[in-house]
Amino acid sequence: MTGPDAPRDAGSDEPSEQPASDAAPGAGPDDRPDDLPADVPDDELDVVVPDDLSGLLDAAQEDPSVALVVTQVAAPEPLAAACALANVAVDAVPTDVGAVAVLRDPAAALAGAGAISQLLRQLPVVLLTRREGQISAARWVGGRHDDDLPPGLVLSDAPGVLEDLLLGSTEPSAVPGVVTSVGMSRWKAMRALARGRKR
Repeated sequence: MTGPDAPRDAGSDEPSEQPASDAAPGAGPDDRPDDLPADVPDDELDVVVPDDLSGLLDAAQEDPSVALVVTQVAAPEPLAAACALANVAVDAVPTDVGAVAVLRDPAAALAGAGAISQLLRQLPVVLLTRREGQISAARWVGGRHDDDLPPGLVLSDAPGVLEDLLLGSTEPSAVPGVVTSVGMSRWKAMRALARGRKR
């Protein structure tokens, strides 16, 4: 029988209809990028993009490895005493521009700068931090962050010991005249502040 109603021979060369594939669109070999090497397996193409990408920002906000607070306090002893009363662990180092508080816990740089600037009232301080070779500088006044500063400008006229401390090439304990707030009693801190006022 011929015509549109004739049955199809089993051995006919005409292609038969194939069942619909359950494969997801884009899963076939024809969907591989043209520039992808042939030896990359298809299962390595299944890249899942997370909904929350905030973790990618954590590296830029990692804790500093060094944190210094540059002050206008003339001597390290009263600075260490004030920090002892405020429970801020520092090593106060003398420099030509004023005593510098080297924070024992660099991760607490913001809290330390806030506490020290609060102790010094309206006298501004400068927080210097180093993260993976990157240096940042910020001015703090009265316990609050005031402004970010160009670190190169801050360090351009700074004494050499400041840069050595910031880069980690010198330990605070190795600087002559260093005074630590760690272990300083309240009575000793009050006496140190009283001596500082008499000068």
